[in-house]
Amino acid sequence: MNESQTWYIVKHSAGNCEIVPSDKVADDNLEILESIEQWGPFSSEGEAIARRVGLIRAGKCQPV
Repeated sequence: MNESQTWYIVKHSAGNCEIVPSDKVADDNLEILESIEQWGPFSSEGEAIARRVGLIRAGKCQPV
């Protein structure tokens, strides 16, 4: 795994949030570019998961 890998939380129009690696966000990924909101970067996938749980509890994201 790439040590410089960072993670983002991306909210889609359906209201659910997905955790994606930085290389997927960096690409010209139309789905990511059309996202409603984006949080990050986070240094680890575990940190991104914890933040996503917090966003779900706060009502900002829907569980998948």
